[in-house]
Amino acid sequence: MDGVTQSYFTRDGDDAFVPTEHAGGAWYDNDLHLAPVAGLVIDHLERWRLANAPGMVFSRLSLDVLGMILRDRITLSVDVLRPGRTIELVQATAVIDGRSVILARGWLLQSSDTTEAAGDAVEPFPPPGSFTRESWIKRWPGELIDSVDATQSDDTRPGRAKVWVTSDVDLVAGEESTALGEWAKFLDCANGISWRQDPNVWMFPNVDLTLHLFRQPAGRWMGLDTRQDFGAGGLGLTSSVVHDEHGPVGVLAQSLTVRKQPD
Repeated sequence: MDGVTQSYFTRDGDDAFVPTEHAGGAWYDNDLHLAPVAGLVIDHLERWRLANAPGMVFSRLSLDVLGMILRDRITLSVDVLRPGRTIELVQATAVIDGRSVILARGWLLQSSDTTEAAGDAVEPFPPPGSFTRESWIKRWPGELIDSVDATQSDDTRPGRAKVWVTSDVDLVAGEESTALGEWAKFLDCANGISWRQDPNVWMFPNVDLTLHLFRQPAGRWMGLDTRQDFGAGGLGLTSSVVHDEHGPVGVLAQSLTVRKQPD
């Protein structure tokens, strides 16, 4: 990767972005991978929060994918759905070529010092550098996959994986993105790390991405303790406990449409 294009997007105005070659998807040649697009949308929401509601933090972020995310200029907007001093609901919309492709909603809750009550019951997760085997996600095609470094635990099996993922590729060229946005650009990798079935035979794209947080993440490392479950009626679920390099931060869920690859 060269220094000119070592980002997933370049800015094209206040609220518009153009994808680079590193944002390419895994399912089709002309689509974008949801991972960097989700990071871009979440970064945009976080920038809005810092400017308009600095006393609150995101507790939940949910992204609904309304259609194929084509490799084209993305325009973002933010609306307040439920204003409030301590609780607020905001919505971001991503538009490509006049069509809404992602609808994202985030609950903002008042931030306060709850150190005295803090604690979690999450299973221990090894720190970055503990895994040495290359993750199954690197077997997928696409430029986004090429841009990430990912290693998995030795006990990875179909439907179950523990992975650390990171990348030197910035979210937006020439900009310091928010800590939340830079970290969130890896969230959608979760659906590609623990294949329950061979993706050459079965498709299982996610139609959403929902993140619940109990701590604000930071850094460029994402730990994914992931399982993938398929039902007998065409539905699937990828669920993950997500970590940054300091420990667990929340839970991620992705709803899957499971279907045979066309002949």
